[in-house]
Amino acid sequence: MTPKKQAFQNLANTMIKNFKKRNIEAFYCEDSAAAVALAMDLMKDGGSVGMGGAETVKECGLLDAVKTADNLHFIDRNLATTPEEKKAVFLETMGCDYFLMSSNAVTIDGELINIDGNANRVACLAHGPEHVLVLVGMNKIVDDISTGIARVQNVASPANTIRLGIKTPCSVVGHCMDCHSENCICCEILITRHSKHNGRIKVLLIGEELGY
Repeated sequence: MTPKKQAFQNLANTMIKNFKKRNIEAFYCEDSAAAVALAMDLMKDGGSVGMGGAETVKECGLLDAVKTADNLHFIDRNLATTPEEKKAVFLETMGCDYFLMSSNAVTIDGELINIDGNANRVACLAHGPEHVLVLVGMNKIVDDISTGIARVQNVASPANTIRLGIKTPCSVVGHCMDCHSENCICCEILITRHSKHNGRIKVLLIGEELGY
């Protein structure tokens, strides 16, 4: 094991203990392949699966695995073309068996930090889907909440606006301008400090750099 991989493993071991006190089950996966295998194993046959925007889920290969699985029903929001269809997909996703997402940042102490524009992703994390699987690359681990919020605003959000072709002040200057533009994607901030429901939230820490 390389020194970097060993450092990831040691950090993950600490975080798994911290997640446990927050009633969140966490796992460490050495690479994307291991994470995909575990995630697929955690989802029961016949389950409905939804997701919000999550580059990590795409990059690690889980999205492709779910979409081609015969034993799962994937709720594909990209197939919705009209406002009515998009609303129906959102409502179906809110009631799905498994919601897939990443987290914009995660503290060593086990807090999930997420910032959204439309809030569909943070809404599903907070309430609705029966289970939530959160896949996180080790590049998103931060010391505390304030550092995590700064990471999202100055790293993840500018990168996402560029990826999506959305013009905001941060897409132009490369860092947060605390804007209130009509295209702002930092509208809702959710800090998940504890899970009320046993076994609902599961975090898969992946020993790679994934997502924004």
